[in-house]
Amino acid sequence: MASYLQIEALTKSYGDRMLFEDVTFGIDEGDKIGLIAKNGTGKSTLLKIIASKEDADSGNITFRNDLRVAYLDQIPDFGTSAVVRDVLTQHAPKEITERDEYVARLERTLHQLGISNLEASIDKLSGGEKKRIAIAQAVVDNPELLILDEPTNHLDIDAIEWLESYLRRSRIALLMVTHDRYFLDRVCNKIIEIDNCTTYTYQGNYEYYLRRRQERIEAMTAEQTKLKNTLRREQEWMRRQPQARAGKAKYRIDAFYDLKQRTSVNLSQRDVNLDVKSSYIGSKIFEARKLSKRYGDKVVLDDFTYDFARYEKVGIIGANGVGKSTFIKLLQGLEQPDSGTIDVGETVRFGYYSQAGISFDENKKVIDAITEIAEDVVVNGSVHYSPMQFLQRFLFSPADQQKYIHTLSGGERCRLHLASVLMRSPNFLILDEPTNDLDIITLGILENYLSEFKGCVIVISHDRFFLDNIADHLFVFTGDGQVKDFPGTYTEYRQWSDEQQRMARQAESSSDSADKQQPRRQAERKRKLTFKERREMEALESEIEQLTAEKEELTALFNGGSTSDDIAAKAARYAEVNALLDEKEMRWLELSEIES
Repeated sequence: MASYLQIEALTKSYGDRMLFEDVTFGIDEGDKIGLIAKNGTGKSTLLKIIASKEDADSGNITFRNDLRVAYLDQIPDFGTSAVVRDVLTQHAPKEITERDEYVARLERTLHQLGISNLEASIDKLSGGEKKRIAIAQAVVDNPELLILDEPTNHLDIDAIEWLESYLRRSRIALLMVTHDRYFLDRVCNKIIEIDNCTTYTYQGNYEYYLRRRQERIEAMTAEQTKLKNTLRREQEWMRRQPQARAGKAKYRIDAFYDLKQRTSVNLSQRDVNLDVKSSYIGSKIFEARKLSKRYGDKVVLDDFTYDFARYEKVGIIGANGVGKSTFIKLLQGLEQPDSGTIDVGETVRFGYYSQAGISFDENKKVIDAITEIAEDVVVNGSVHYSPMQFLQRFLFSPADQQKYIHTLSGGERCRLHLASVLMRSPNFLILDEPTNDLDIITLGILENYLSEFKGCVIVISHDRFFLDNIADHLFVFTGDGQVKDFPGTYTEYRQWSDEQQRMARQAESSSDSADKQQPRRQAERKRKLTFKERREMEALESEIEQLTAEKEELTALFNGGSTSDDIAAKAARYAEVNALLDEKEMRWLELSEIES
């Protein structure tokens, strides 16, 4: 299998902060690699370095000659003045024939991704639309290697599933960072994990990675225990024999310091701590009556009525632009309905995680922004934390808390946003795309937290794995203001939806077939048998009679327990007679239908 590129000893740091060190791996033809690491460990930076968008501190990257590489940034930047067509065709071939073919491929790909207006201004597009255009731009040149940074962020589920299908059937080699676990599991055949500045490679999909990673951690933990026991013995020896250390036991002294270095590796998982209880929520939660909302001719919500129950967990799905985010703003009173009423229980305390992200002053430090919300954070009704202590639960070290907000990574912003929401102890959480930019480990912690959350949860997400783990039922936005309540998980909904579509196609096909056959059958009924057909039918009747008699004779022979030498030949003849009977009876029936 051909080697596409080789990465050797890549190292990158920012100031005194080491992102990764001595990263080494290769990408071969047919590889579809998922890169996994915690937020802040340089996943996006590593992709940028490989894509020649940023420089490493040290190390080498060797590409195969003439390798065609395409890179998808996490946040595509097209500028603000161009229209879609200009952006997409700026790298089109100069030759007219090749250019026409290029544009045609672009338009086909965009259509599959749900983009039809090539004259739209880039600055008027949503984040999801920009991401789909960037994807089309990345794949249209048929690259041999695709480098993707969070390709599913801001995409609706239909677009995610199109991309998933495209990458699975394509021969393109792939290196990507994504938090979408279903996407990883179904697309990737190799997982590379960066942990404690060390690279681990797993030859399999995401599910395989989870199993082998746990085995690795257990083995390393057991080894660490043995090493520490040995270290204790060696420390005793070092203390007991000060004179011996100068000469003949130098090798043992060197081994001691090597052992000490090996046992200093921290295997403990330093994870976000979301152990924050909700405040009390009463029996009356939330009642919506005949809510309607439109913008011009676009109907966002039409006559919506629903009573929320205690501890209810609802997932919201639907294509981009159908009004999901507007809906949750209506529920919170952030926007007003055109008609209808909302009655919120007295004990309800909303916590809103917005897709737009945190609204803090970008020039403030992290600690100052949190302190402005509360100087004393009360957790679980009784435990008091200072803002500094509370931020440490969300992996903001004292040094991190002194960072300015505009310097934070996407994952750090998400954690800060979560902290600002949960520090108020809400009992009705409304989360709009909470999985964007969170690493997989933090996502798992958030899922566990929401599963045990003693309050109500509404979550808008395109993360199918997340929805399956959190939502008890779904609000499905189908367009034109309609909302369907589906009683099950996302996977169950998808299975039901696929089955409905299959039955509809089958019914349509049957209807079309019947419509096409009806005139032919009517025409056949109207005509009479020709002379030749009539003679054929008479001959068939005679042949069927003879074959039936022969079949009955053979059957009687077999039932009588015959052991004649030619029994095998008779069995073969029996099978032949059966086949001839079927054929001739079918033809006789066709002719008889014309005659009737």
